[in-house]
Amino acid sequence: MSEAYDHANLLDRLSDRATLDVHYDRLRQRERELLGRRVDLDAGGEALAVGCGRDPGRHLFPAPAWRLTGVDLDAAGPAALVESGELDAGLAGRAGELDELPDASFDIVLYRYVLHHVVYQGPLAPAFAEAARLLRPGGAMVAMEPGALHPVGAALTAANRLGLGTAVHGTPDDVPLTARRLEREARAAGLDPEVVAVTYGWRRLPPAAQRALQRLDRPLGERPRAARFGHTLMLVARR
Repeated sequence: MSEAYDHANLLDRLSDRATLDVHYDRLRQRERELLGRRVDLDAGGEALAVGCGRDPGRHLFPAPAWRLTGVDLDAAGPAALVESGELDAGLAGRAGELDELPDASFDIVLYRYVLHHVVYQGPLAPAFAEAARLLRPGGAMVAMEPGALHPVGAALTAANRLGLGTAVHGTPDDVPLTARRLEREARAAGLDPEVVAVTYGWRRLPPAAQRALQRLDRPLGERPRAARFGHTLMLVARR
């Protein structure tokens, strides 16, 4: 569960919706682009979005090719997404504790901006081990997370350590992760990981600055050394 969010935080007071949408539109575009080069999205299959929130990843796994199941702590959230067509099925549950789901039942297990909240509350190992259990042979765990080595990630880490996360960013549980940490956790669960950078831009920057930084995404995002410094990271860990 995410911690309570304080909308009166400093950065939200300095940002407007149009500026944020430049970043969010870019994220969705890059997510599709990068994942489509690593997973045959046209083939379809069964995908599970853990901690699905209000945006379970249907842009990545469209119907009818993909059957998308969403899990969140409150069953009302996934139920509403089933009603709207964003999910095919939904249930209540917590990452690392989805014992009711059978082994090898999904082609994709998706943690879309979830693990950086999970790590605030405890170890990541149960979530990775659960993904490995739920994946069919040849399937993949996919995670998108804020990168700790990007200047914004480093600043957020410092703010969290000083107890200023809520005042600056709205919540104390946004914990940026390193590519090395994601790779290590995946390997410990028996998965074969690759980490790429989704984007180097930051949603709080003016749109012109964001678009300038977007020019770095394609030449650098899939280079292993450069990817580690991305603002947003994508992990694809295959079983």
